Amino acid sequence: MEYGVRRRLQRLHGRNVPWMPPLLLLVGIVLLDLNATERFRIISWIVLVPGTAAAVCGLRTTAVFTVLAVVAYVAVDTAWPDRYRAGPGDFVLVAVGGLMAVVASGVRLCKERQTLHIQDIAETTRRTVLRPLPPRWAGLEHAGVYLAADVDARVGGDFYDIQPSPHGTRLLVGDVQGKGLAAVETAAALLGTFREAGYHEKDLATVAERLETRMRRHRSHTCALGRDDGDRFATAVLVGFPEHVPDAVDMVNFGHESPLAVGPRGIRELPSGDGLPLGFGDLAEGLPPVRRVPLAADETLLLVTDGVTEARDRADDFYPLARDIARAVAADQHDTDPRRLVLRVRDGVLRHSGGRLVDDTTVFAVRRIRQAQGEDPELGRLRS
Repeated sequence: MEYGVRRRLQRLHGRNVPWMPPLLLLVGIVLLDLNATERFRIISWIVLVPGTAAAVCGLRTTAVFTVLAVVAYVAVDTAWPDRYRAGPGDFVLVAVGGLMAVVASGVRLCKERQTLHIQDIAETTRRTVLRPLPPRWAGLEHAGVYLAADVDARVGGDFYDIQPSPHGTRLLVGDVQGKGLAAVETAAALLGTFREAGYHEKDLATVAERLETRMRRHRSHTCALGRDDGDRFATAVLVGFPEHVPDAVDMVNFGHESPLAVGPRGIRELPSGDGLPLGFGDLAEGLPPVRRVPLAADETLLLVTDGVTEARDRADDFYPLARDIARAVAADQHDTDPRRLVLRVRDGVLRHSGGRLVDDTTVFAVRRIRQAQGEDPELGRLRS
C-alpha cells in the first residue's frame, strides 16, 4: 500500500523533474547577486528556494535545498567586502525559512497521503456499489460510464447492475434522490435487494415489489436513526430479458427517464416513467405495470440518468440526447455498438455542459449477444 501511495505521489508531482524549479531559482539568485552592484544585493531572496521546494518536492529534497540555500548564502555573502554583506540577520531569515519549508513539506505530504487514502476508500466504495461487470455476460454485451458530479467523491446516488438468473437476465438502472453518503447507502441497499430478488424471483413484478419494499424499509430505518430521509426516493428502470423471447424485453419504469432503443433504422423511445418512484408506492393504487416492449436483435437499449437529460450549456439549453444519437446513427450505423454509444453520449454531455456536471451522470447501453457472432446467449449465465 505504501509503495502504491509513493508511486502515485511521484506521478502527481512528476518527481523526475520537480527539483528543477528550485534548482534554477537557486542558481539564478546566486549568479544575479554575484554580478549585481552593491546597491542590488538579492542573496536574501534565496529563502524562496526551500519554500519552492516544499511546494513541489519531497521531504528529503526540501531538506537538501534548505542546506544548499544556507551554504550558498554564506558563500556568496562572504565573497563581498564587509561593508556590503547582508549580515547575520538575513542568514537567520534564510535558516529559519528553510526549517519552516521542511516542516511545510512534511505537512503537505501527510495531507496528500490522507487524500489518497480517502480516494482509495471512495474507489473501494464505488466498486462495492457499482461492482465491475464482465463486458459480455449472461447473454448480453454492455457498456456503462459513471461520472460523479463531485469529482473528489467519485461515487454518488446513480446505480446500475446486471443479474443473471434461472428466469432470464435482469437489469436495473436508477438514480437516488439527493447526493452524499446517504444517497450511496440507499443505492447500495437497492442493489443488494436486486441481486437477491433478481436471481431468485421468477416474476419481474415480484422483483419490483421487493425493490419498493426495500426502499420503504430503508427509509424507515434511517428515519428511526434521526436522519432526515423521510422523503427520499429513487427513480429506476427494471428490465427483464426473457429466455425464449429474443425480440422483446419486459420493463417496469419507476418514474425514470424513458429508455431509448437505438438501431440501424433509427431510435425509438420506450415507455416513459409514468409510474411513481421507488418509495412512493403507497401513494398509488399499485406499482407500475410490467410492460413487454419490442426490442430487435440489432437494437441497443440505452438508459441514462437525469445527469444526461438535464445537462445544460451556457445558454441554459438541455442536452439534445435523442437528436444527437439519431444524427450519429444516421452517419454511422456502427454507433449502435454499446461501447461506442456510451462514449458518444458521455462526450456529448461533457461537450454540451462544458464539463460542468451539476448532477451525477450515468450512461448504460446493453444489447443481446447476436447468434451470428458465434456466441451462445446463455453462455456465462450464473446458476449458483
